[in-house]
Amino acid sequence: MDERISVIRLRGVLLITMPANPDDSTVTVLQEHALKVMEASSDRGVILDISAVETLDSFFARTVVETAAMVSLMGGETVIVGMRPSVAITASQLGFTLGNVLTALDLDRALDLLADPSRERHRG
Repeated sequence: MDERISVIRLRGVLLITMPANPDDSTVTVLQEHALKVMEASSDRGVILDISAVETLDSFFARTVVETAAMVSLMGGETVIVGMRPSVAITASQLGFTLGNVLTALDLDRALDLLADPSRERHRG
């Protein structure tokens, strides 16, 4: 796995932190690793921390959405955390939507979303 990707298990959730400017191979490794860990564990979901990501390209955005869909098919949920305004603007300009992916401003809120089954769901 790419050493720039931080992966931590926290409260039954897989927390993945992306580096500032992930290239296509890093994003592909992220997807593969997240799915392998979901398969081998009883984690409820994935929190993808993109707060360090400064730029967004179509491959990164598409892979994040696809990964969230795959995690969902495996019985988990994905929460994207820490999206910078510039990244949100670029995603919107590229025409990307997050579909059924949950979003949160910070890690605490993301953990709360995944921990509370009666929560009001905020979708991207």
